[in-house]
Amino acid sequence: MITVHLRYEIDAEKLADFHEYGRRWIRLVNRLGGVHHGYFLPSEGDSDEAFALFTFPSLAEYEKYRLAAAEDPECIEVYRFAVETKCIRRYERRFLSPLFE
Repeated sequence: MITVHLRYEIDAEKLADFHEYGRRWIRLVNRLGGVHHGYFLPSEGDSDEAFALFTFPSLAEYEKYRLAAAEDPECIEVYRFAVETKCIRRYERRFLSPLFE
């Protein structure tokens, strides 16, 4: 199992746009074989930082998702929405392996 951790630097003035981006992307990750654990938006503290977590059974399955997302019309549209609204300034991606008891 692999969990992808995304850290976003967002435009705090465009939080509604980022919320829309996240709401749409959760469904797409789930549709394309992952399990999205949600977006975590600013509440207290830094107003320009958000996070997301989603899981795939393996790194190979994540790579299949990436290839499918690059050609999926809905994924392309959501990405275009983020670019046009400029709600995301930058992001970092980390791959984590969960530890359970």
